Amino acid sequence: MSTIIEAAATIKPKTPEEAEVLKNLWSIRPCYLYNEEYEDCTSIKARFHQYFIHGESIDCNQWKRDFDNCTRFERSATDTKSALELIESERKRREERMRAHYGNNVWTKRTGPPADWSKPLPEHMQKEYESSFLASKAKELRDGSTTPDAGESSSCSIM
Repeated sequence: MSTIIEAAATIKPKTPEEAEVLKNLWSIRPCYLYNEEYEDCTSIKARFHQYFIHGESIDCNQWKRDFDNCTRFERSATDTKSALELIESERKRREERMRAHYGNNVWTKRTGPPADWSKPLPEHMQKEYESSFLASKAKELRDGSTTPDAGESSSCSIM
């Protein structure tokens, strides 16, 4: 198998594990990304950053295990054990990344946009907008015309 998508096409779920893999296949990245993450994690620059931020080097072996599991799954789409390990690793990584978001008790989360989200801009901002480059380009697109100084405009070029 050359890609995860091709692997997915060959899976015909017969077991709960295969159904689980098929359901969560979207979370598996292309294999080369796991290898890039591992190489980045073990680089000198990353090690220096880890030492500066955490006071020690972090363990990068999970990226290597993920790369190995991904390549095994790509080679054999029936290797659901590797795929399940990879899916679980991605779930844990996502959980860790979102921990602060879910633990936030300072801000209340909205269920929808504010009622007045599309109200007009304040007058002073509308005046600024009227003379802006963005407004002139928007007018050009709307009208299909060009501004009078469009032919006279010059570009800056460095010689």
